[in-house]
Amino acid sequence: MSIMSLDYWLQWQVAICAVIFIIPTVVALRLIISKRRRRMNEQNIIKSTDLWIPCWRNLHPIWLLCFRASAFLAMVFLLYQTVANLGFFVFLFYTQWTFALVGIYFALGTIISARGCWLYTRNPLSQPGERDKFLKKAVEENSSEQQLGLWENSMLIMYQVCAGAVMLTDIVFWCLLLPFMTGENFKLTLLIGLMHSVNAVFLLLDSVLSNLQFTWFGFTYFILWSCSYVVFQWSLHVCCLSWWPYPFLELNTPWAPLWYFGMALVHIPCYGLYGLLIRAKDRIFSRLFPQTFLRSSY
Repeated sequence: MSIMSLDYWLQWQVAICAVIFIIPTVVALRLIISKRRRRMNEQNIIKSTDLWIPCWRNLHPIWLLCFRASAFLAMVFLLYQTVANLGFFVFLFYTQWTFALVGIYFALGTIISARGCWLYTRNPLSQPGERDKFLKKAVEENSSEQQLGLWENSMLIMYQVCAGAVMLTDIVFWCLLLPFMTGENFKLTLLIGLMHSVNAVFLLLDSVLSNLQFTWFGFTYFILWSCSYVVFQWSLHVCCLSWWPYPFLELNTPWAPLWYFGMALVHIPCYGLYGLLIRAKDRIFSRLFPQTFLRSSY
């Protein structure tokens, strides 16, 4: 594969595109560093039980565990089929980055749910009200268990990154790429269709079952995720690649800054859409099932 010449990188639009993703990266990093200084306040809001206790009073945590394990296995199978058919070349695409991240999220969620089920079985609950007593007792008697550790924090961050990334991936594919990328080099197959749909379906189902909190601060991690992909692509093109997996990443056009700016802006509605779905879940289910649904706290 040929590499880009120096003249390619000295074009005026390259500098503008660089600024477009460097500024959000710097802002996101500063916000994250500032947030870490107030970490203790955050842990008073988010509890470790939120990561494995379902938001339905009569639903045993083992059902959430089974769902997460099944979703993980299904995503591993689809990713394996994709790599087997197309090769590791597929990891040049943002879709596979996001799909793999969602798979890791479900793997981590399975582990944390399994640990939660073990804690739950040590306190067998037969009456609906006993579960609330169990959670209250856990907060009062074992506050260290309620604090988020490395794995819990990683899962929560992945959840919020995946929320925005699956919306971005699927919306861009179905609404932007598919209508215009036709011909011999691009054909919609069942596998490609599943890769651009089950990621969002599984994550939304997990949100419907779980009590995970969706915070707007998670948008900063979503920004870092997408910016990391752009840095990855630019690094490859500096070293060994001349082909762009997405046409809107091409820099050899005066329209490049508009494309990059447009893709930066679309992150806001994609992340916001998932947030609206979570709020709609809380509002609708709390009205339809007031006795069994546990509304998330924000």
